[in-house]
Amino acid sequence: MSHRNAVNGCRLVAVLLLLLGASAGDKHIRRAHVSAAPDSCCDYASSCGSAVCVRLNENLFDSLQAAEHPEHTAHSSVGLDKVVLVIQSQRNSFHARRGGQRKAEVLKQAAELGQGVPVVLLLHELSEYEGDWSILPVLPYLSANYGQSASWFFFIEEETSVVLPALLQVLQRYQVQEEWFLGKRLQDNEASIIHHYAFSEDPSSFSYPDPAAGWALSTPLLQRLTERIQHEPPKSDFTIDLKHEIALYIWEDGNGPKLTAVPEFCTETKDNCATTFASYLPNCGDPVSKNDVFVAVKTCQKFHSERVPIVKATWEKDAGFLEYYSDVTDASIPTIRHCGKTFAILRQFLSKALPKADWLLIVDDDTLISLPRLRRLLRCYDPKEAVSLGERYGYSLLQNGYSYTTGGGGMVLSRVAVSKLVSSGCHCYSDDAPDDMVLGRCITSLGVPITHSPLFHQAQPYDYSETLEQAISFHKHWNIDPVVVYKHWLQDTHPRDEL
Repeated sequence: MSHRNAVNGCRLVAVLLLLLGASAGDKHIRRAHVSAAPDSCCDYASSCGSAVCVRLNENLFDSLQAAEHPEHTAHSSVGLDKVVLVIQSQRNSFHARRGGQRKAEVLKQAAELGQGVPVVLLLHELSEYEGDWSILPVLPYLSANYGQSASWFFFIEEETSVVLPALLQVLQRYQVQEEWFLGKRLQDNEASIIHHYAFSEDPSSFSYPDPAAGWALSTPLLQRLTERIQHEPPKSDFTIDLKHEIALYIWEDGNGPKLTAVPEFCTETKDNCATTFASYLPNCGDPVSKNDVFVAVKTCQKFHSERVPIVKATWEKDAGFLEYYSDVTDASIPTIRHCGKTFAILRQFLSKALPKADWLLIVDDDTLISLPRLRRLLRCYDPKEAVSLGERYGYSLLQNGYSYTTGGGGMVLSRVAVSKLVSSGCHCYSDDAPDDMVLGRCITSLGVPITHSPLFHQAQPYDYSETLEQAISFHKHWNIDPVVVYKHWLQDTHPRDEL
């Protein structure tokens, strides 16, 4: 059988299954039929009468989803006044400013369009609680204030552009009385440590949204989630990868809706896109000087000969000032202090013993990092503010917990933030306490926002599904050649500047 005949035969079977599902009274039966369709024709091989198996492409899957739900073609009457657009802004002044600019752009576009005005909210302004970034804590507010008037809640990043007419066309395909979870589909290619190895037998069987492209909840779903979190919060106390954890909570072990893929939710500009995304590494001007960043590498005796040479062979040369902090003295490694390294680093950074740099970067000895890209990013931030920057995790955020930047991905602190920490008297409660969490708890208590950048990574490149071309850091040397990973993901091809 030819490849084309195999594809056509499998498509025919898929359509027949969909028609069968459409005639069934149970909605979950219809979903069961289409859930088999996207992955391959192998499930239908016996019906096709062929052993040839071909993978249906993503566009076909989206078409099958539309066929499964004929109500998609029967437009619902949704105007912009029925949309609440939530910009996932941050409290830091740079991000607050970018979020405000995005809000102004959306409202200006709505005024010119003349089809109603959406409610546009900046996430960081909804309350004083730092943990609102994890979305679930803010759902009760959204439900109470807009649940009766809105049909859709659409979440975007600060750098996500929205074409309102195209967004309306997308939302009008779906019946607003039903539960919908819409987004650009991401899937794991292999079991990921940051997702607790979920769906390890078939990681690509579960989809979650790309926040850069925007994602939407229908009001019935948001209201049910609001009720559920009161008596059934997420099982884990930790928030690690928000987009994946949100999708898991919504899916509810198969009792809730899966993500519906929307091809018009884009990160790159294409025809018919309702959203596009700029970059997590904006151009804010020339990079800060390499002498404005002091780099502290935490290590210990057993890794002096194993990990430190990797740092020296890869990214150490891009540092203006760098020191290693260990638990023993080694003639080849400048060492200071002992175990409790992090708070010793904070104190020494403020002392006259070190050059007066604006920024402190604390990394592990198995962190791989691009210092040139970091210096580009730091140009966006004001060192005269208290800044804590990195990959943000959360602990017990539904119970007034705290956020923190992960140590493995790299913790960046402005001199002002370090000064606040040291003068507060904050300290490790034990020598083996996780220093990144202790710092996060202290910083939160001081009212300093934890600023998130997805360019920092606590894990390895292969644990992430999204595009990583502009990554700043990765962590761990397990089962990889760290030099190869550094050269592929982090080393810039243009000549280093020597500022």
